[in-house]
Amino acid sequence: MAAAAAASRVVWVNGPIVVGAGPAGLSVAACLRARGVPSVVLDRADCVASLWQRRTYDRLRLHLPRHFCELPGMPFPDHYPEYPTKRQFVDYLEAYAARAGVEPRFNQAVTSARYDAAAGLWRVRAEDAGDAAAPATEYIGRWLVVATGENAERIVPEFDGAEDFGGPVSHVSEYKSGEAYRGKRVLVVGCGNSGMEVCLDLCDHNALPALVVRDSKVHVLPREMFGVATFSVAVFLLRFLPLWLVDRILVLLARVFLGNLDKLGIRRPSGGPLELKNTRGRTPVLDIGALDRIRSGDIEVVPGIKRFVRGGAELVDGRRVAADAVILATGYHSNVPQWLKGSDFFTQEGYPRVPFPDGWKGESGLYSVGFTRRGLSGVSSDAIKVAQDIAMAWEQQTSTL
Repeated sequence: MAAAAAASRVVWVNGPIVVGAGPAGLSVAACLRARGVPSVVLDRADCVASLWQRRTYDRLRLHLPRHFCELPGMPFPDHYPEYPTKRQFVDYLEAYAARAGVEPRFNQAVTSARYDAAAGLWRVRAEDAGDAAAPATEYIGRWLVVATGENAERIVPEFDGAEDFGGPVSHVSEYKSGEAYRGKRVLVVGCGNSGMEVCLDLCDHNALPALVVRDSKVHVLPREMFGVATFSVAVFLLRFLPLWLVDRILVLLARVFLGNLDKLGIRRPSGGPLELKNTRGRTPVLDIGALDRIRSGDIEVVPGIKRFVRGGAELVDGRRVAADAVILATGYHSNVPQWLKGSDFFTQEGYPRVPFPDGWKGESGLYSVGFTRRGLSGVSSDAIKVAQDIAMAWEQQTSTL
């Protein structure tokens, strides 16, 4: 058994081994290459940014203005809109990789990564995701960069009575368009940006969505105020004011622009939007029209689900809601603990134990990119720091050869 599980071939990597070919992996590989450091980028999918390409809905756009989402060394094209579409962002990432000369090795599903203290090297085992019969590969190198991100695996909660429902239940990662739900009653579980946008898209396709707000508490902010992005306002205010005060200002402005959301069944948490984003990764919802559809009655807001029943669900308040289909907009989580072995750099939830901005470097040549809970701007910050640090070690190593 042990012999069968061993890697069939070994590849020496003359530089860092980067796991993940999304924005994080591409960024750090590009920054490394700009400093003359080679790397090998591994990804289990067959394309760059597979989350964006394969597991997002058609109408998706970047939620923040494009200048906050640029990767190091390459701005978005001038003709791109303020909020690029999904397709435009994927085109940008593919162009970014091509321009930087980053060529990931696709269909390489990393099953384990372990530091060999005796050799002073990382051993990363990857199986061919496209060919189960192909031999596994062990990549060996001095540095390991974890760039699989915060959204590697979907979260699918268990509900009592799910087997009794009778209709289709899918995760938002499988949702493309509301066309397939035209005329149907759809229960959308989860009131984050994805849940709100899916409900809006369902309305546009004449479906009948009900939005499940499980704990009835979520921060909803206007995407823009007087033509200025709310995120830009927050970044500006943080230059001069403490975070807690900026949070209070944002909540006050949200109330002015959006009104009292309690009447819609949406209550704000006690913690501020930026505080919750930084400490728990709970991204505030940026409204792009869903609230108007809630006010008009096109989207019904309901409390948490107690259990599913035939043709619908029983809610925690005792009511029942009818549904022909269920979409779980319940988010994603890191998968690092599943394959990174023998390291306590990451928590059991798959995030660096040291918070931003210092959670990018571990011990023994271990690094992380894209776990800052600060979106693409956090990705860029990590990538630049990691590349600079590895480049210094690389120069020291090569100068002694």
